Amino acid sequence: MEQRYILNAIDAALHAGADILSIYNDPASDFEIEKKADNSPLTIADRKAHETITGYLNATPFPVLSEEGKHLPYTERCGWDSLWIVDPLDGTKEFIKRNGEFTVNIAWVSHSVPVMGVIYLPVKQELYFAEEHIGAYRLSGITSRGDVSLEELMASATRLPAEAARDKFVIVASRSHLTPETESYIEEMKRQHAEVELISSGSSIKICLVAEGKADVYPRFAPTMEWDTAAGHAIARAAGMEVYQAGKEEPLCYNKEDLLNPWFVVEPKRMKY
Repeated sequence: MEQRYILNAIDAALHAGADILSIYNDPASDFEIEKKADNSPLTIADRKAHETITGYLNATPFPVLSEEGKHLPYTERCGWDSLWIVDPLDGTKEFIKRNGEFTVNIAWVSHSVPVMGVIYLPVKQELYFAEEHIGAYRLSGITSRGDVSLEELMASATRLPAEAARDKFVIVASRSHLTPETESYIEEMKRQHAEVELISSGSSIKICLVAEGKADVYPRFAPTMEWDTAAGHAIARAAGMEVYQAGKEEPLCYNKEDLLNPWFVVEPKRMKY
């Protein structure tokens, strides 16, 4: 993938993050919360971030599939070999709670595989970016790119995974969607490992924690959509991890007829014999 497209996605994520923060940090804002058809919340920040991101991505040759955009029928999408998959504000519930655990997710998908991903945490000013040929990186304290090149961004960032030595098996789980199946998985891991630590977090941060090496596994036995995982999946892949369908050897794939993901587990890539 050409570097200009990665930089385009990074700029889109950073500017969308600034838009989100301008609403998030306004004490007078009520976020203009609406309910979508599936009863999930939608705020003015979701809509503004969507407009900003699509403004950047529409300048590229690739179509955009955004959570907050128009979802075209599969009869049209099936002809898209490459596309952007976007969640303008992942973790809207966390945004409404004002706990800071929300992200901007932008992925570039080629032939159903997420090969480039950008995730931005506006409150923490942390940027994750990855492409399958250059690897995965985390950059802290960034709010805009200016005229900095991709090589300069990579040089000032931390290459992932940046593993820290630990004597515990660390599981990261959803703060808002801890299902009985996930709890059963955690109990099984406790039987297999001497000491298990559980980290709860919101949004796509959970996938990033595994990509970083801060967590060993992220089980998700609850519904997610393609835009929830595509960017994190790209970052995980570039860091030597994978997002496997639960109980299978196959990873998640994208731009399916049904945009709902199967259950999955994020973990280091399995050895093939």
